Amino acid sequence: MQPKSNIVHLPVYQPGKPIEDVKRELGLNEVVKLASNENPSGCSESAKAAIIESLSLTHIYPDGASVELTAALAEKLNVQASQIIFGAGSSDIILMTARAFLAPGDETIMADETFSQYKHNAEVENARIVEVPLKDGRHDLPAMLAKVTPRTKVLWICNPNNPTGTIVSHEELTAFMKAVPTDVLVVLDEAYGEFVNDESYSNGVSMLNDHRNLLVLRTFSKIYGLASLRIGYGIGHPDVIRYINQVREPFNTSRAAQAAAKASLADDDFLQSCREANAAGVRYLQEQFDRMGLSYFPSYGNFVMVDVKRPSPEIFDALLRRGIIVRARWTYYPTYIRVSVGTQAENESFIAKLEQVMQEVTV
Repeated sequence: MQPKSNIVHLPVYQPGKPIEDVKRELGLNEVVKLASNENPSGCSESAKAAIIESLSLTHIYPDGASVELTAALAEKLNVQASQIIFGAGSSDIILMTARAFLAPGDETIMADETFSQYKHNAEVENARIVEVPLKDGRHDLPAMLAKVTPRTKVLWICNPNNPTGTIVSHEELTAFMKAVPTDVLVVLDEAYGEFVNDESYSNGVSMLNDHRNLLVLRTFSKIYGLASLRIGYGIGHPDVIRYINQVREPFNTSRAAQAAAKASLADDDFLQSCREANAAGVRYLQEQFDRMGLSYFPSYGNFVMVDVKRPSPEIFDALLRRGIIVRARWTYYPTYIRVSVGTQAENESFIAKLEQVMQEVTV
């Protein structure tokens, strides 16, 4: 049997190492995972109650169109139901968007160090990938615009960017959207947008009325703490959503995920508490990096990317042996690691062990 030739050499996505695997492999009893940008506060109590209630109907297929959840989200965002599509995480929306809009030979533009699934799914569709270097860890929108050609179909912007945590402003995005051709779909990934507390940050949904070629992605995996349930969504012009729906798999979100997401939307107090705890965690990590003389990108998400001044795989492995899981091995930032914000105790443990590692791993 022969697969599609263009997928043979594609890497398989590597998530942060699971805690259970690290405990088993290294014989550790205590392991802290700060690798996958998960919410250390978990999910809201109302979401937990909704999950439990949904268990009585596990033998019944979920609502394939997510009607109740769509209505709740449409009301919260002040958009039409026809502008929303749900997926198994926002990564599922990325996959469907690539499937719906990219054909072999089409061009797609993205930053050179950003969420890997843009590139992966474009490669699956055999599109031509144009990568534009980040500028000081930020998307270089003018440079991306300069790469647009008549063959460009989709352009990806991760805001805040994963892994650097940086943002582009509303002013920058507005100017960019006015300049980009209207037949180029701009995908604005706001997976970490709820963590941002900066007046210059852009709310992509507010731009939809002016730009029918804009698709905004969000997720319940991060600040809402529903990562294991896999549910995210896209908001765009009804025509764009209809095209993506045409390639959507049936029942692509579970009943439990829909119920938990709907309950989460109504719990603003939980959202605010998570936002405040995360801001405190980011401040703590950045203060400690300053004390240690380490540079980092200013982060607006729930993680910080820091330059450890040594090959990142060495720091990663040394931390792993001490029970701390982070992310490393960035193509264009070989001496950087990305650490998620944990609880205060987890953050303090990470800093203490990082200082030990930094003394042992010579430059």
